[in-house]
Amino acid sequence: MSAHSAHQRDEYLNRAIQLAVRNVADGGGPFGAIVVTPDGTAHEGVNRVTRDHDPTAHAEVVAIRRAAAAIRKFDLSGSVLYTSCEPCPLCLSATLWARIGHVYFAADRHGAARAGFDDELFYEYFSGSRPGLLPVEHFELPAADQPFEAWRNHVRRTAY
Repeated sequence: MSAHSAHQRDEYLNRAIQLAVRNVADGGGPFGAIVVTPDGTAHEGVNRVTRDHDPTAHAEVVAIRRAAAAIRKFDLSGSVLYTSCEPCPLCLSATLWARIGHVYFAADRHGAARAGFDDELFYEYFSGSRPGLLPVEHFELPAADQPFEAWRNHVRRTAY
């Protein structure tokens, strides 16, 4: 990483931290994130879980949604995510679906846990060591493949 890109990384991470601190003062959670799209535009997000009554409104997800809406694409390839804290499994999944190429974070999951945001159970669940946390069961039905059949046969579908 060149000195310029290290400087830029630090600037965006500090900006994400400032967003998080300001969000706490505004009654939100202590998380901030920025998606920088390939054109160099920064799209900010803060945790809006309690404000929007939306358990998926994590800072990273909000920033991803704003970036995608702004560039009118759901594929954010070539973008970089800067976030005040290590992304949780939800945010990592959203980042993967967005095709973001790189993530930089400041605080880690242990710092978040000390503040009451402990995602360890979720990490354990996804590692396979806590399947009882959320039982997920498969039931085969004759109609189960109909949505996929409709998709395959739809001429004007948008692949993703």
